[in-house]
Amino acid sequence: MYTLAVRRDFIARHFLIGGDWGPENLPNSHHYILELQLEGKELDQHGYLVDIVDVEKHLDEIVHYYKENMLNELPEFKGLNPSIEHFSRILATSLNERIKAKNISGLRVVLWENESAWTSFYITR
Repeated sequence: MYTLAVRRDFIARHFLIGGDWGPENLPNSHHYILELQLEGKELDQHGYLVDIVDVEKHLDEIVHYYKENMLNELPEFKGLNPSIEHFSRILATSLNERIKAKNISGLRVVLWENESAWTSFYITR
């Protein structure tokens, strides 16, 4: 099984809802690190799992959309606590819809919220 990973970092803002999480209940920002991992058993005719330029284009578009924004105000977070878990699922789903490579059998987003806390979401294709 081959795995290709690409990382980006960005700052976004949020505040947690539905519980007492101290300072996280107030607007705050995180320096997120987003790692996209793509898996597949077969390489294409050029020896690539996927066109990395295409992957980076989609990743940059996603990062640009969230960069410096308040997650709570975005439609995909309506009715959701903007937790790192929800955020990783939303990112994975969006990237899965954009990346069309046929030989990809799995897509994972690993999202770091700080140097010690991360989550991931995996989609089987």
